[in-house]
Amino acid sequence: MQDLLDFYTNAPLLELGAEADRVRREKHPHDTVTFIIDRNINYTNVCVADCGFCAFYRRPKHGEGWTLSYEDIGRKIDEAKELGAVQILMQGGHNPYIPFDWYLELLRYIKTNHPIHIHGFSPSEVDFFAKTFRMDARDVIRELKAAGLNSIPGGGGEILVQRVRDLVARKKAGADRWLEIMELAHHEGMKTSVTMMYGIGETLAERLEHLQRVRDLQARTGGFTAFICWPLQPENTPSMRNQPKTDAIDYLRTIAIARIVLDNVPNLQASWVTMGMKIGQLALRFGCNDFGSLMIEENVVSAANTTYRTTTAEMERLIRDAGFTPARRRQDYSIIHEPEPAGAAA
Repeated sequence: MQDLLDFYTNAPLLELGAEADRVRREKHPHDTVTFIIDRNINYTNVCVADCGFCAFYRRPKHGEGWTLSYEDIGRKIDEAKELGAVQILMQGGHNPYIPFDWYLELLRYIKTNHPIHIHGFSPSEVDFFAKTFRMDARDVIRELKAAGLNSIPGGGGEILVQRVRDLVARKKAGADRWLEIMELAHHEGMKTSVTMMYGIGETLAERLEHLQRVRDLQARTGGFTAFICWPLQPENTPSMRNQPKTDAIDYLRTIAIARIVLDNVPNLQASWVTMGMKIGQLALRFGCNDFGSLMIEENVVSAANTTYRTTTAEMERLIRDAGFTPARRRQDYSIIHEPEPAGAAA
């Protein structure tokens, strides 16, 4: 670990990037960069977790709190499918007023009336359901899966070191619990992604500890499909608005070390949503093989005044301009449209 920390801290940027790019080419030798078309549907913004870095949530009984109806969610899915979406990413706040049956009926409603892959309910939400409804987390996962949940996103991971979580998200699932729920999901046959949000007061050693814990769990289960990281967006947040915003160099160094450490996680996603298109392109030479999502809708990062947007054609052009071949994918990273040669017209 000390050797990795020294490399992360002291290696020249291009040397760090070259090693990450070597790992990427080893895992993805054909220079195909994938992306997915989906929609991020936040079913409620009411939350009692009180995370200091979140500009999106509203406390219960706040005048700006809301919960979407099944019909509203169905309309959002239909709109997304018209644009080529193959999944929805569904997450919400920790809303104490929604009964568990509401979630199960929502999943059944979607599968019956608006069938699509449902990537939803982060480990923090699963933990909240288990505590609120006095259920075992394994049973929560089993019931959600039986009702129609297909995979679980890595939201709420932040930094998987308890010291840091106690600073910024004390009421949310702790580091051990977050990993425990992911392991339970993997044992139930659920594939999941895994994330890291940095720049929230952690040290570089704690970022590496996060990555090592992810690597260790992946070695046991093989259930993580992809890793995604991004820096804190401090604008409008309750208690971190004065936190300095990390820069592009820090981002590139961090994704590079992630690609090197997480050699057993198959895919690494570039975060153009927070970093912008040019840095997203650069990330493809620092270990990333996936350009993320078209993001038909995104609310949480936008609430912190970060509002990058794109189109399918633009995403494909950006990938080609970076020297790669674009390909649309599903959540499991299987290809929907076979990639065209890198020199082909958009």
